[in-house]
Amino acid sequence: MKSIFQIVLWIICIVLGYMIYKSVTGPIEFDKIKKERFAEVIDRMKDIRNAQDAFKTVNGRYANNFESLVAFVDTGKYTITQQRDSSYMEFDKVYQIDMLQEVKIIDTLGFVSVKDSLFKDSDRYKNMMNVPYASNNEKFTMKADIVEKSGYRAPVYEVKVPKSVVLHDQPKDLLSRENAQVSVEEVNGPEIKVGSLTEVSTSGNWPPIYDKKGDQ
Repeated sequence: MKSIFQIVLWIICIVLGYMIYKSVTGPIEFDKIKKERFAEVIDRMKDIRNAQDAFKTVNGRYANNFESLVAFVDTGKYTITQQRDSSYMEFDKVYQIDMLQEVKIIDTLGFVSVKDSLFKDSDRYKNMMNVPYASNNEKFTMKADIVEKSGYRAPVYEVKVPKSVVLHDQPKDLLSRENAQVSVEEVNGPEIKVGSLTEVSTSGNWPPIYDKKGDQ
């Protein structure tokens, strides 16, 4: 009877020890996994942002879906222009003399492929709608719109994904804590996102730690 009691006691001690160990190491491991996954998700969002910036440069608005955006990267081209000053003489009817007129002339020098400019030899843009680490092939949510700001109609877009999709296999208590983050060193709120449908902004809600040198 005494032996059985000792065995049970040992089991309880082992279980308690493991729970204490996990309570210490769990958040550390969660933070490591979170940062690795968030970094990959954010890198993909930066690809989307770069593609959207190019789309707006050419079309004057943002793409409202990934099909249009991917097709644009495949076939789109930037126009390379050069602006130069010029002048000519024109007869002025008021003063009845020839007067010098100055103008700016824009010359088209050629065209550059959007794909080559943004992605070089990579075709990763074809999968930029897919959320890394998603368990059910979830896609980023992307919407585009036009907003009124100070009498000016401005194109906007937003791309987002819930943190729960990226961290679907992590402890629920730690995920709940992550969703409530409010810090300049963390991705705040329950979503990772770039752009805005209410403000004229193409910024992401991630801290500088996720931006490599030279990133915007």
